Amino acid sequence: MTTALPMLSIGPHSVQPPVVLAPMAGITNAPFRTLCREFSGGKGLFVSEMITTRALVERNEKTMQLVHFDATETPRSIQLYGVDPVTVGKAVRMIVDEDLADHIDLNFGCPVPKVTRKGGGSALPYKRPLLRAILNEAVSNAGELPVTMKMRKGINDDHLTYLDAGRIAVEEGVTAIALHGRTAAQHYGGTADWDAIARLKEHVPEIPVLGNGDIWSADDALRMMRETGCDGVVVGRGCLGRPWLFGDLVAGFEGTGAYAAPTLREVAAVMRRHAELLGEWIGDEARGVIDFRKHVAWYLKGFSVGSEMRKKLAISSSLDEMDAHLSELNLDQAWPVGADGPRGRSSGNGRVVLPDGWLKDPYDCSAVSAEAELDTSGG
Repeated sequence: MTTALPMLSIGPHSVQPPVVLAPMAGITNAPFRTLCREFSGGKGLFVSEMITTRALVERNEKTMQLVHFDATETPRSIQLYGVDPVTVGKAVRMIVDEDLADHIDLNFGCPVPKVTRKGGGSALPYKRPLLRAILNEAVSNAGELPVTMKMRKGINDDHLTYLDAGRIAVEEGVTAIALHGRTAAQHYGGTADWDAIARLKEHVPEIPVLGNGDIWSADDALRMMRETGCDGVVVGRGCLGRPWLFGDLVAGFEGTGAYAAPTLREVAAVMRRHAELLGEWIGDEARGVIDFRKHVAWYLKGFSVGSEMRKKLAISSSLDEMDAHLSELNLDQAWPVGADGPRGRSSGNGRVVLPDGWLKDPYDCSAVSAEAELDTSGG
């Protein structure tokens, strides 16, 4: 039986099933997006890792590589981070004039200290006038490109911002909003508040609301949509070491129920391809294998692989070396029970690093300066 769900529209782009790959620093580069798209059959929306507006405007070499999309990627989605409305406007205009993307997402959800201590990411929506100014500059310079935003509930439980931010977004012409059901103080700890997603949907019925947080399986995604009434889901940590989750999501939304349960042999083949794609993208095999190291533990989660072999795989520096280590594994192992569950960061220290005096007045934006712009992309 096919699950009857509405098509998600992001401006002129129809996304069916209504599934979006969350931007993740150092993760959602072109190779990883390629793997996720392959498993989904090209269905869904796959967003780049974070691009800082200052770095883009200054044509930073690393940033220009990050905004390169494969010819098969459509629509091309870029996530921008910025705290200065003028710089954000320039970056958006550059994207339009040089045809760099088909969709722009704005980052107001990042909780990491190097971002929040400068007033960016999940700290920024607390300053309502600044949020409005950034959204206004982005939308007014975007032309026909849809502008969306991703945010958290707020800084902490005493400083919630998501309902105000949602209303400002609607008033400034934002096309859709994604809400991670945690505060910045939670980081990735605790349980995502899906009720907040439902409240936001009720608060801004004019535009699509996408839910994010604690989606570890296709069934979780379907349950979130049923329980919150949201228009789509954004999947982040659940796909770490599991790009085939996007195939599961398609199967879940289309009602086939054909979820993946790969053997270690099949997982090893995906690991090898992932590392190879990274090398081709970077232009250096060794650097690609080194960049892949961060993914090893996620791919091997739950499998019976000794600590010494995990270490060898995590310090491989060539495809041949990686192949040799993979060949030593018991590749006939079945998909482990419980390996579909939580993965990635889960810490939450309850503290958010903010500029001095940030919380004194949500309408006083004097604490924000041009120096708050990050000069490197990718987080």
